Amino acid sequence: MLIPANAVLSVCVTVYAGDYLKKIFMLLEKIKERLNISDKQWQELIRFIKFCIVGVSNTVISLGIYYIFIVFDPKLYIIGNIVGFVVSVLNSYFWNSRFVFKKTDEKAKTLFKTFAAYGSNLFIGTAILYIFVDVIKISEFIAPLLGLLITVPLNYFINKNWAMK
Repeated sequence: MLIPANAVLSVCVTVYAGDYLKKIFMLLEKIKERLNISDKQWQELIRFIKFCIVGVSNTVISLGIYYIFIVFDPKLYIIGNIVGFVVSVLNSYFWNSRFVFKKTDEKAKTLFKTFAAYGSNLFIGTAILYIFVDVIKISEFIAPLLGLLITVPLNYFINKNWAMK
């Protein structure tokens, strides 16, 4: 059985970060005790935090692949962006469907919706990257980080309200 590379990388990151995540959730439990919020509000907060954790791993994977491409040849920044996108979307689907939203039914439909949701971000993010690098002449090392300011909020909105519903 062949295990996808993104799943192996995600497991390695999660195992390494596991102790830290446990400490974070223990701290959150103490915070919950001090706050006067409903269980439903608490569960939504925890879901958002989990989504953020998955998002950080997606960003690390996507940017890592992107930077590998531009280290070999800076002209490959668009290809690196697309390859990083595909691998990070697979990572996102894997962890969001199991860890964040615990969606066990309609796997093919959810995977399609995840790629569709992220696809809009790929298009927008790649256009922003092109404008930053080729038009405005921002470094190809800095440009994707600036693009995250636009694509991350859009991505959360689409995933929360459509892809994982």
